[in-house]
Amino acid sequence: MKIIILGAGQVGSNLAEHLVREGNDLTVIDVDADKLAELQDRFDLRTVCGQASHPAILRQAGAEDADMLVAVTLNDETNMVACKLASTLFNIPTKIARIRSTDYMNYPQLFNAEHFGVDHVIAPEQEITDYLRRLIDYPEALQVVDFADGRIRLVAVRAQGGFMVGHELKHLREHMHLFFREQKAIHHLDARIAAIYRQDRAIIPEGNTIIQEGDEVFFLAATENIRAVMKEMHHTDASVRRVMIAGGGNIGRRLARSLEQTYQVKLIEENKKHAAKLSEELSNTLVLAGNATDEALLAQENIEDIDVFCALTNDDEDNIMSSLLAKRLGARKVISLINRSTYVDLLQGGEIDIALSPAQATIGPLLTHIRRGDMTVVHSLRRGAAEAMEVVVHGDTKSSKLIGRSLEEITLPEGVSIGAILRGDEVIIAHHDTRIVAEDHLIIFVPNKRMIAKVEKLFQVGFGFF
Repeated sequence: MKIIILGAGQVGSNLAEHLVREGNDLTVIDVDADKLAELQDRFDLRTVCGQASHPAILRQAGAEDADMLVAVTLNDETNMVACKLASTLFNIPTKIARIRSTDYMNYPQLFNAEHFGVDHVIAPEQEITDYLRRLIDYPEALQVVDFADGRIRLVAVRAQGGFMVGHELKHLREHMHLFFREQKAIHHLDARIAAIYRQDRAIIPEGNTIIQEGDEVFFLAATENIRAVMKEMHHTDASVRRVMIAGGGNIGRRLARSLEQTYQVKLIEENKKHAAKLSEELSNTLVLAGNATDEALLAQENIEDIDVFCALTNDDEDNIMSSLLAKRLGARKVISLINRSTYVDLLQGGEIDIALSPAQATIGPLLTHIRRGDMTVVHSLRRGAAEAMEVVVHGDTKSSKLIGRSLEEITLPEGVSIGAILRGDEVIIAHHDTRIVAEDHLIIFVPNKRMIAKVEKLFQVGFGFF
């Protein structure tokens, strides 16, 4: 696929890294020649230095025969104009724009074919806010992602006690059914282990696999069952009441607004004028003017009673230092927003419980529109090493490699697993005897990105279907 990426910042560079390794023909446009030179040194791609919204620059980048344009510069107007030019002058089939302003997002008609011609809009700040909200709602989780319009969730946890540790996976379903009967639950309790990582090495989940203490375990369940499954598998019932946010920028403000009706929220903002403005905007959040790296301020605000501390400023070093300080002063869980991917790899899982890369958190929605096949949702996992996706199955028993077959009859690439199925409004946790029918939405875990092309081929419909 021939793709033009506008913007060589964190999101653009991260996307380029994903796509170039999958054999796509990439061209990146940016006004910063140094960023482009760095990208060209690292990857096999073309670069064009210039304004992304200028027709001559787009033509130089190969817009006349491009399959897709992805506009992810920091400027909303540049992204929108570039999409309009891509539609009007070059007839590029697919246009994706990164839009940060909530004001633009309030008028979705702006993006239709009659106006700016944006096929898909990506709102990174909202994606990160939703991501953080799920981590706060499930404090023992390392990662939480949604499928099937929120009806199915994939959760990553660190194995610590509970039924999960020391038992063969084939006993998990039986144990869940027993738990279901004992609790007399309304919902049928079922879950599927999608993947296991032991010291960063993928372990293929099989019936006789035994989970060890400290393993990183990904499991799928219907959303209404997630808390019960986590409690039974993890033997914890952690709850969150108090949240502290460092940084009142776009993400910090959005997160506070999302949380303030459910949790006790404190927000620290260094700029006094902005802090005063935030205190007027937020109805139930205590806004403090100060620096989150100030030990005296944190102590004064009873940091030892905080359940989750989120460092969300625009400065990586401030986020790291405030998170380390909050943790040492007694905060139960700390989450730090970190732009530099090298920092994320170094800090994740140490004193900082979760180091979150904004570019990594927003890559999934972009990949959803780039992957081949009818992809409804794509999530990037484990800092880009793995993916989980929701794919719709089309065709019939003759034209499809999947329809009419049970899971045990399907040859999947090594390590790839089908964890759940959405069939109409019914959520089905997949097991060896589960049979696939046309129009099922399959939730698939891919432990290694090198398997993506093989997974995409599974969903290709034979010509006989047409």
